[in-house]
Amino acid sequence: MTVNRVGLVVHGGRAQAVAAGRTVREWCAEHEVGCTDIDVWQEGERHSSREEMDAAGDPDLVVTLGGDGTFLRGARLAAQSDALVLGVDLGRVGFLTEVPASAVRAALDAVREERIEVEHRMLLTMRASCRLEVPEHMESMVRYGRGPLLPAPRVRAECESGNDWGVALNVTALNDVVVEKVTRDRQVSVGVYLAGRLLASYSADALLVATPTGSTAYSFAAGGPVVSPRAEGLVFTPVAPHMVFNRSVVAAPDEPIAFRVLERSGQALVSIDGQVRGVLNPGDWIGVYAAPRRLRAVRLGPMDFYGRLRERMNLTDAPAALADGDAAPLWPVTSPPPGDLAHLALPAAPGDTTRRP
Repeated sequence: MTVNRVGLVVHGGRAQAVAAGRTVREWCAEHEVGCTDIDVWQEGERHSSREEMDAAGDPDLVVTLGGDGTFLRGARLAAQSDALVLGVDLGRVGFLTEVPASAVRAALDAVREERIEVEHRMLLTMRASCRLEVPEHMESMVRYGRGPLLPAPRVRAECESGNDWGVALNVTALNDVVVEKVTRDRQVSVGVYLAGRLLASYSADALLVATPTGSTAYSFAAGGPVVSPRAEGLVFTPVAPHMVFNRSVVAAPDEPIAFRVLERSGQALVSIDGQVRGVLNPGDWIGVYAAPRRLRAVRLGPMDFYGRLRERMNLTDAPAALADGDAAPLWPVTSPPPGDLAHLALPAAPGDTTRRP
């Protein structure tokens, strides 16, 4: 593909990321491609994704240099203008990032020469009963990391508002949307609605809606299921609920999930991909649903998600299972699939180039 401009999102706190950033800039200079650093704090302020992409000249490729958190910031930017996003892995978990820092130049060559696959990942957006804002007296308590908060989400003027449907917010989440308690000593009380029907009222530390991509993040830590990122669906997971039913529920991609803060509950924070974006008062609600567009992520080849899951989660085989005989082989089949199985997505075993998903 023709790459005219690259947007660079660098984790400035990691020397390796800074060095990889120099490599990207050198590649861009060699190929006469514009390159702009984006998603940075300027003069103590943070800007909306639209403002950041406009200032960067609307790049058609966003390259992130860091861990999964850096990739999430890049995804927020890329989704704003349907740009491709390439994640360079410099983090500790690496479920989202694609290539090691040593291969960044080769990855850029592959993008330019169209030797890539484009993976489409589900995104979340939302409506709310009112605009989301963080009151000034709360900012110091919920400040994001060491820098300022993102600005309040804008209202999407092109969408109909009012009645039971609230206002449409310009929000994009790749991992999750979370409603959580503000103070340690008080849970939030929230009515949870799936596809317009009350599921139950919860008292919990937090309640979240995750994408399949986000199923290995906060939702997983709270006991939720691991879902293939190729799947479509919304994962509802309660966090430390004070009730017997503490299971996750997986909804269809066209089934919205809504949270209404109950009358006697305290305030609740709304976090989007780990960043606080607003505060809900009793009576307020948000509705979370699949966004109409998908994130377009660069892949240099088929992703072995389950192999990465085994590696990243340090999964080990049960001693009792190993005592019953030889360990299960990592690759149980090495021959091409028969015709009736040719449609299945199976990663190629090492050294096998005959099979592709």
